[in-house]
Amino acid sequence: MDGLGNTYIYVDADRFTISDPSAFSVKWSPVYKTDGLILISRSKVADFKMRIFNNDGSEAMMCGNGSRCVGKYVFDNGLTDKTEITLETLAGIKIIKLIVEDGVATGATVDMGEPLLSNKEQVATEDGSLKGQVLKAWSNEYEATYVCMGNPHCVIFVDDINKIDLEKVGPFLEHSNFFPQRANIEFVQKLPDGKLRMRVWERGSGITMACGTGACATAVAASIAGLAGREAVVSMDGGDLHIRWDEKDGHVYMTGPAETSFMCELESAYMLATD
Repeated sequence: MDGLGNTYIYVDADRFTISDPSAFSVKWSPVYKTDGLILISRSKVADFKMRIFNNDGSEAMMCGNGSRCVGKYVFDNGLTDKTEITLETLAGIKIIKLIVEDGVATGATVDMGEPLLSNKEQVATEDGSLKGQVLKAWSNEYEATYVCMGNPHCVIFVDDINKIDLEKVGPFLEHSNFFPQRANIEFVQKLPDGKLRMRVWERGSGITMACGTGACATAVAASIAGLAGREAVVSMDGGDLHIRWDEKDGHVYMTGPAETSFMCELESAYMLATD
Protein backbone atom coordinates (compact mmCIF):
# COMPACT_ATOMS: atom_id res chain seq x y z
CA MET A 1 0.00 0.00 0.00
CA ASP A 2 1.05 3.55 -0.76
CA GLY A 3 0.69 6.73 1.29
CA LEU A 4 2.18 9.49 -0.86
CA GLY A 5 4.93 7.20 -2.06
CA ASN A 6 5.63 5.99 1.48
CA THR A 7 5.18 2.34 0.54
CA TYR A 8 5.05 -0.67 2.85
CA ILE A 9 4.18 -4.35 2.66
CA TYR A 10 1.04 -4.85 4.79
CA VAL A 11 0.20 -8.22 6.33
CA ASP A 12 -2.93 -9.24 8.26
CA ALA A 13 -1.09 -10.76 11.22
CA ASP A 14 -4.29 -12.36 12.57
CA ARG A 15 -4.44 -14.51 9.43
CA PHE A 16 -0.76 -14.97 8.65
CA THR A 17 1.99 -15.50 11.21
CA ILE A 18 5.41 -14.04 10.46
CA SER A 19 7.76 -15.43 13.07
CA ASP A 20 10.60 -12.98 12.37
CA PRO A 21 9.17 -9.72 10.98
CA SER A 22 12.56 -7.98 11.12
CA ALA A 23 14.15 -10.59 8.86
CA PHE A 24 11.08 -10.58 6.61
CA SER A 25 11.33 -6.81 6.16
CA VAL A 26 15.05 -6.95 5.39
CA LYS A 27 14.50 -9.67 2.78
CA TRP A 28 11.35 -8.50 1.02
CA SER A 29 11.54 -4.70 1.19
CA PRO A 30 14.23 -4.56 -1.54
CA VAL A 31 12.26 -7.01 -3.70
CA TYR A 32 9.16 -4.81 -3.74
CA LYS A 33 11.12 -1.55 -3.31
CA THR A 34 9.28 -0.64 -0.10
CA ASP A 35 10.18 1.24 3.05
CA GLY A 36 9.45 -1.80 5.19
CA LEU A 37 6.74 -4.03 6.67
CA ILE A 38 3.57 -3.21 8.62
CA LEU A 39 1.68 -5.88 10.55
CA ILE A 40 -2.04 -5.37 11.22
CA SER A 41 -3.89 -7.18 14.01
CA ARG A 42 -6.73 -6.80 16.47
CA SER A 43 -5.89 -4.94 19.66
CA LYS A 44 -6.86 -5.42 23.30
CA VAL A 45 -6.78 -1.66 23.94
CA ALA A 46 -7.97 -0.26 20.59
CA ASP A 47 -9.78 -1.44 17.46
CA PHE A 48 -6.58 -2.49 15.70
CA LYS A 49 -2.84 -2.61 16.27
CA MET A 50 0.01 -1.64 13.95
CA ARG A 51 3.64 -2.80 14.14
CA ILE A 52 6.15 -1.16 11.79
CA PHE A 53 9.48 -2.60 10.67
CA ASN A 54 11.86 -0.45 8.64
CA ASN A 55 13.71 -1.93 5.68
CA ASP A 56 16.82 -2.33 7.87
CA GLY A 57 14.82 -4.56 10.26
CA SER A 58 14.49 -2.04 13.09
CA GLU A 59 11.05 -1.52 14.62
CA ALA A 60 9.58 1.98 14.35
CA MET A 61 7.30 3.62 16.89
CA MET A 62 4.92 5.31 14.47
CA CYS A 63 4.22 5.91 10.78
CA GLY A 64 1.68 8.56 9.85
CA ASN A 65 1.31 7.54 6.21
CA GLY A 66 1.16 3.89 7.27
CA SER A 67 -1.64 4.55 9.74
CA ARG A 68 -3.87 5.91 6.97
CA CYS A 69 -3.18 2.81 4.90
CA VAL A 70 -4.03 0.56 7.85
CA GLY A 71 -7.35 2.37 8.15
CA LYS A 72 -8.02 1.81 4.46
CA TYR A 73 -7.04 -1.86 4.68
CA VAL A 74 -9.33 -2.77 7.56
CA PHE A 75 -12.27 -0.89 6.05
CA ASP A 76 -11.89 -2.02 2.44
CA ASN A 77 -11.36 -5.65 3.48
CA GLY A 78 -14.44 -5.75 5.72
CA LEU A 79 -12.59 -6.03 9.04
CA THR A 80 -14.69 -3.10 10.28
CA ASP A 81 -17.56 -0.97 9.06
CA LYS A 82 -16.58 1.97 11.26
CA THR A 83 -15.21 5.12 9.64
CA GLU A 84 -13.59 6.24 12.90
CA ILE A 85 -11.01 3.73 14.10
CA THR A 86 -8.65 3.61 17.08
CA LEU A 87 -5.18 2.26 16.33
CA GLU A 88 -2.62 0.99 18.84
CA THR A 89 0.98 1.93 18.06
CA LEU A 90 4.21 2.07 20.04
CA ALA A 91 3.63 5.83 20.15
CA GLY A 92 0.21 5.44 21.76
CA ILE A 93 -3.34 5.09 20.47
CA LYS A 94 -4.18 7.12 17.38
CA ILE A 95 -7.65 8.02 16.07
CA ILE A 96 -8.23 7.62 12.33
CA LYS A 97 -11.21 9.25 10.60
CA LEU A 98 -11.58 7.69 7.16
CA ILE A 99 -12.52 9.53 3.98
CA VAL A 100 -14.88 7.15 2.14
CA GLU A 101 -16.03 7.55 -1.46
CA ASP A 102 -18.39 5.05 -3.12
CA GLY A 103 -17.77 2.52 -0.35
CA VAL A 104 -13.96 2.70 -0.61
CA ALA A 105 -11.60 4.46 1.79
CA THR A 106 -9.49 6.92 -0.19
CA GLY A 107 -7.69 8.65 2.66
CA ALA A 108 -7.97 9.71 6.27
CA THR A 109 -7.41 12.32 8.91
CA VAL A 110 -5.28 11.00 11.76
CA ASP A 111 -5.12 12.51 15.24
CA MET A 112 -1.36 12.26 15.75
CA GLY A 113 -1.51 13.46 19.35
CA GLU A 114 0.39 16.24 21.04
CA PRO A 115 3.95 16.97 19.88
CA LEU A 116 6.76 16.97 22.43
CA LEU A 117 9.52 19.55 22.23
CA SER A 118 11.81 17.93 24.79
CA ASN A 119 12.74 14.37 25.68
CA LYS A 120 16.01 13.56 27.46
CA GLU A 121 15.91 9.97 26.16
CA GLN A 122 15.92 11.17 22.56
CA VAL A 123 18.00 14.37 22.78
CA ALA A 124 21.33 14.58 24.60
CA THR A 125 21.04 18.15 25.86
CA GLU A 126 20.53 19.42 29.40
CA ASP A 127 16.77 19.86 28.99
CA GLY A 128 16.25 17.31 26.21
CA SER A 129 15.36 19.91 23.59
CA LEU A 130 16.81 21.42 20.43
CA LYS A 131 15.59 24.83 19.31
CA GLY A 132 17.89 26.65 16.98
CA GLN A 133 20.74 24.36 18.04
CA VAL A 134 23.61 24.38 15.55
CA LEU A 135 24.51 20.93 14.20
CA LYS A 136 27.71 20.51 12.23
CA ALA A 137 28.18 18.24 9.24
CA TRP A 138 31.73 18.63 7.99
CA SER A 139 32.08 22.31 6.99
CA ASN A 140 28.32 22.94 7.06
CA GLU A 141 26.30 24.21 10.00
CA TYR A 142 22.53 23.78 10.36
CA GLU A 143 20.11 25.23 12.89
CA ALA A 144 17.93 22.36 14.10
CA THR A 145 14.65 22.04 15.97
CA TYR A 146 13.65 18.81 17.71
CA VAL A 147 10.02 17.68 17.60
CA CYS A 148 8.78 14.30 18.83
CA MET A 149 5.71 12.83 17.16
CA GLY A 150 6.16 9.57 19.03
CA ASN A 151 9.44 9.23 17.13
CA PRO A 152 12.30 11.78 17.10
CA HIS A 153 12.56 14.39 14.35
CA CYS A 154 15.23 16.95 13.60
CA VAL A 155 13.80 19.76 11.44
CA ILE A 156 16.18 22.08 9.58
CA PHE A 157 15.00 25.09 7.58
CA VAL A 158 17.10 26.06 4.55
CA ASP A 159 16.96 28.67 1.79
CA ASP A 160 17.39 26.18 -1.07
CA ILE A 161 16.49 22.56 -0.46
CA ASN A 162 17.94 21.54 -3.84
CA LYS A 163 21.43 22.30 -2.58
CA ILE A 164 21.20 19.67 0.19
CA ASP A 165 22.99 16.38 -0.45
CA LEU A 166 20.45 14.41 1.56
CA GLU A 167 22.03 11.03 0.85
CA LYS A 168 25.25 12.24 2.48
CA VAL A 169 24.06 14.64 5.19
CA GLY A 170 20.98 12.63 6.25
CA PRO A 171 22.74 9.58 7.70
CA PHE A 172 25.47 11.75 9.23
CA LEU A 173 22.94 13.78 11.23
CA GLU A 174 20.78 10.72 11.98
CA HIS A 175 23.71 9.33 13.97
CA SER A 176 24.67 12.64 15.59
CA ASN A 177 25.71 12.47 19.23
CA PHE A 178 22.73 14.69 19.98
CA PHE A 179 20.40 11.75 19.22
CA PRO A 180 21.01 8.66 21.39
CA GLN A 181 18.18 6.81 19.61
CA ARG A 182 19.06 8.30 16.20
CA ALA A 183 16.59 10.67 14.53
CA ASN A 184 14.61 11.34 11.37
CA ILE A 185 16.11 14.30 9.51
CA GLU A 186 13.90 16.81 7.66
CA PHE A 187 15.21 19.62 5.46
CA VAL A 188 12.54 22.24 4.77
CA GLN A 189 12.19 25.26 2.52
CA LYS A 190 9.26 27.67 2.66
CA LEU A 191 7.97 28.19 -0.88
CA PRO A 192 6.55 31.45 -2.29
CA ASP A 193 3.02 29.98 -2.21
CA GLY A 194 3.34 29.28 1.51
CA LYS A 195 3.81 25.53 1.23
CA LEU A 196 6.58 23.87 3.20
CA ARG A 197 8.77 21.85 0.83
CA MET A 198 10.27 18.96 2.77
CA ARG A 199 12.73 16.18 2.02
CA VAL A 200 13.36 13.49 4.58
CA TRP A 201 16.00 11.00 5.64
CA GLU A 202 14.10 8.45 7.73
CA ARG A 203 15.74 6.66 10.61
CA GLY A 204 16.13 3.04 9.54
CA SER A 205 14.85 3.54 5.98
CA GLY A 206 16.93 6.29 4.34
CA ILE A 207 15.49 8.68 1.77
CA THR A 208 11.74 8.17 1.39
CA MET A 209 9.12 9.80 -0.80
CA ALA A 210 7.17 11.04 2.21
CA CYS A 211 6.98 10.87 5.99
CA GLY A 212 3.73 11.58 7.84
CA THR A 213 5.25 12.10 11.27
CA GLY A 214 7.97 14.18 9.62
CA ALA A 215 5.35 16.39 7.95
CA CYS A 216 3.70 16.90 11.34
CA ALA A 217 7.03 17.75 12.98
CA THR A 218 7.80 20.16 10.13
CA ALA A 219 4.50 22.00 10.52
CA VAL A 220 4.99 22.31 14.29
CA ALA A 221 8.56 23.57 13.91
CA ALA A 222 7.48 26.04 11.22
CA SER A 223 4.73 27.40 13.46
CA ILE A 224 7.18 27.81 16.35
CA ALA A 225 9.64 29.60 14.04
CA GLY A 226 6.94 31.93 12.70
CA LEU A 227 7.21 30.51 9.18
CA ALA A 228 3.63 29.20 9.21
CA GLY A 229 0.43 29.43 11.21
CA ARG A 230 -1.31 26.54 12.94
CA GLU A 231 -2.15 24.97 9.55
CA ALA A 232 0.21 24.17 6.73
CA VAL A 233 0.57 22.15 3.55
CA VAL A 234 3.75 20.09 3.60
CA SER A 235 4.92 19.18 0.11
CA MET A 236 7.13 16.10 -0.24
CA ASP A 237 8.50 14.08 -3.14
CA GLY A 238 5.40 11.85 -2.98
CA GLY A 239 2.83 14.64 -2.67
CA ASP A 240 1.17 16.95 -0.17
CA LEU A 241 -0.20 16.49 3.35
CA HIS A 242 -2.45 18.96 5.14
CA ILE A 243 -1.32 19.43 8.74
CA ARG A 244 -3.26 21.25 11.46
CA TRP A 245 -1.87 21.92 14.94
CA ASP A 246 -5.05 22.52 16.90
CA GLU A 247 -4.84 25.42 19.32
CA LYS A 248 -7.52 24.06 21.67
CA ASP A 249 -6.34 20.51 22.37
CA GLY A 250 -2.71 20.87 21.22
CA HIS A 251 -3.00 17.83 18.96
CA VAL A 252 -1.67 17.58 15.43
CA TYR A 253 -4.09 16.40 12.74
CA MET A 254 -2.77 14.95 9.49
CA THR A 255 -4.93 14.54 6.36
CA GLY A 256 -3.87 12.69 3.22
CA PRO A 257 -4.56 9.86 0.77
CA ALA A 258 -4.05 6.09 0.96
CA GLU A 259 -3.87 3.65 -1.95
CA THR A 260 -3.57 -0.08 -2.50
CA SER A 261 -0.81 -0.83 -5.00
CA PHE A 262 -1.39 -4.57 -5.39
CA MET A 263 -2.25 -7.75 -3.52
CA CYS A 264 -0.15 -10.91 -3.61
CA GLU A 265 0.42 -14.18 -1.77
CA LEU A 266 3.68 -15.82 -0.73
CA GLU A 267 4.02 -19.49 0.11
CA SER A 268 5.01 -19.80 3.77
CA ALA A 269 8.02 -21.97 2.95
CA TYR A 270 9.26 -19.25 0.59
CA MET A 271 8.87 -16.28 2.93
CA LEU A 272 12.37 -16.35 4.35
CA ALA A 273 14.08 -18.56 1.80
CA THR A 274 17.52 -17.27 0.93
CA ASP A 275 17.62 -18.37 -2.70
